[in-house]
Amino acid sequence: MVWYVDQDKLENVAIGAGILGTGGGGNPYYGKLHVKRLLDEGARVAVVEPDAVPDDALVVSVGAMGAPTVGIERISRGDESLVALRALEEHLGRRATHLIPGEIGGGNSTRPMAVGAMAGLPVIDGDGMGRAFPELQMDTFAIYGVSVTPAALADIYHNTVVFPHLADAVTLERYARAVTVQMGGAAGYAFPAMSGAEARRTAVPMTLTLAERIGATVRDARWAHRDPIAAVLAVAGGQVLFRGKVIDVVRRMAAGFARGSLTLDGLAADRGARMTVDFQNENLIAHRDGAVAAVVPDLICLVDAETAAPITTEVVRYGLRVAVLGIPAPAMLKTERALAVIGPAAFGYPDVPFTPLSGDYGGDMPAARPAATTA
Repeated sequence: MVWYVDQDKLENVAIGAGILGTGGGGNPYYGKLHVKRLLDEGARVAVVEPDAVPDDALVVSVGAMGAPTVGIERISRGDESLVALRALEEHLGRRATHLIPGEIGGGNSTRPMAVGAMAGLPVIDGDGMGRAFPELQMDTFAIYGVSVTPAALADIYHNTVVFPHLADAVTLERYARAVTVQMGGAAGYAFPAMSGAEARRTAVPMTLTLAERIGATVRDARWAHRDPIAAVLAVAGGQVLFRGKVIDVVRRMAAGFARGSLTLDGLAADRGARMTVDFQNENLIAHRDGAVAAVVPDLICLVDAETAAPITTEVVRYGLRVAVLGIPAPAMLKTERALAVIGPAAFGYPDVPFTPLSGDYGGDMPAARPAATTA
């Protein structure tokens, strides 16, 4: 099945991916505006199911890396990821046939659409995380055996860097993060390159469709004066962890990441309670009155308490009334192999066990819940 991105679906994806991005993945508003302009100029963006991708296709993941705060403070050209893709293709001696998001978070869900519009390539309905994570080794492509190199980066001046071969994804994270910092804290990327068969085996499937359905349901609920937060959970799965007012935000740039924490005082049924959320680009762990309420890889998502609009870590501020949602992680993120890379210990919480939230990722959307791969 193929569906085409139009202005309505684009708005839906921006909302849904902004929520699924757990606070990171780049600002969804900027990404939406870029694709909107390309659509206004006559571009078409096709989204194809993973099962429709030939085994011998050349699939490349494209997006942006860097700190979310830089993404809203510095104007980008918009074609950095395309330039990185062309550099990777030149190194490979072969053109890509399909694109795929590295994560479904925020702007990195729409950036492959922009590259697809400019390059005339379809985008696969899936991604490498089912959410967003801050480091390159933390996607299902790398976790389940796809080589991360060759890899390419490009900056706003079209300077490009190609890594022909590195030992592993952790090494690429170190080197690419250092280069990105020197590029001003944000860069377009193109990696990994993989076959269609590898993409089907390692991607979390149908996540663009899931994001689009979340956004459509939220907008319908707003129009009908129903509860949009309940609408999110009906599609995405999960629960409300907390409702409160942001009373403090500590945010700093460190080693190419936006790191910090936020504190909420409870409202309504949570009045008298307090929640803290730590983040590294994305929300990592939520404590309610000192007890762990949710932790990675489960999704901890901040939304506006009235509209369910996503609130990302670079824009959260004092005084916002928010709901903190807990959405169960995809099955592919909860295997022993995956938890070694994206579990609490990987983010500096070695004494916090991963106790998964109840329910299924994607709620009643079975296509978003594949059996966990062990390959």
